[in-house]
Amino acid sequence: MEKNIRAFVAFLRNERGASPETIRAYHSDLRQFVAFASSKRPAGAASLKPADVDPMLVREYLYWLDRRQEQKSSMARKLAALRTFYRYLNRGGTRRVNPAAEVRTPKQPQRLPRVLTKDDANALMEFPEGEGASARRDRAILETLYSTGARVSELVGMNREDLDVRDGLVRLRGKGRKERIVPIGDVAIEAIKEYQEALSRHSSLGTRHSTHGQPVFRNSRGGRLTARSVARFVANYSSRLAGGRVSPHALRHSFATHLLDEGADLRAIQEMLGHASLSTTQKYTHVATDQLMKVYDLAHPRAGRTPGPRTPAGKNKS
Repeated sequence: MEKNIRAFVAFLRNERGASPETIRAYHSDLRQFVAFASSKRPAGAASLKPADVDPMLVREYLYWLDRRQEQKSSMARKLAALRTFYRYLNRGGTRRVNPAAEVRTPKQPQRLPRVLTKDDANALMEFPEGEGASARRDRAILETLYSTGARVSELVGMNREDLDVRDGLVRLRGKGRKERIVPIGDVAIEAIKEYQEALSRHSSLGTRHSTHGQPVFRNSRGGRLTARSVARFVANYSSRLAGGRVSPHALRHSFATHLLDEGADLRAIQEMLGHASLSTTQKYTHVATDQLMKVYDLAHPRAGRTPGPRTPAGKNKS
């Protein structure tokens, strides 16, 4: 199993173009499964092989995760990692069945994404203070996330040549190396320009003779930022908001919801977000409706209701 997992990780990195976060998560998930499955084998048994895994063992693994109070979303990801791993083995002829494919994905609780109000989004953009390169970088990152709806992995993967300042466009590389061109607002472009100007004043981090392949956003040593670093400082800045900390993904949710609030077409939002299916984008219609009803309940003199969680149309409250 270990040898096949290493080959699978190399496949994800080199052929699938998976993000470092996805590779790290899948590798960790598969090693956890191997540790669990190996613990079920008799003492002195040979090391676990792919053919030793059957659907019953996979179900036992999910039951074990559930007893450890693992989140349903995490359990679903771990099952997806096993399914993808065995699909890879099938492709290589190592294995002809997929034991994880026969196991049902744990039912996920229906949660609406966390969305900032427009006032909170505007406030968040102003939190990085100062004129140094670090503060300007943080402002530019927040503006870019909110302006483009980019995933954090797409943002840290942006290179200088991906940004078209004149036409207000940026190229993003999404899941599976799929590329898309999305608009980027003037405020975000100006923030990036100010950040680049601050960098140019530091010879060690400034623009070199060729900008090809250079990341737009860099760490203090001049290297490419990691998604974890971005998530950390977004959480720190957003901790000042009344609603508490948010992740970079909340800015992506806010981007989509605020566009929808202002009348943007759902198909256009789908294209900008890089969703393969419109059904993935449609969750934002529920967010917009929920916010609309909260405003109605608060503001309309004849509403006669206390704002709170609402039951989706067509569903009973029981």
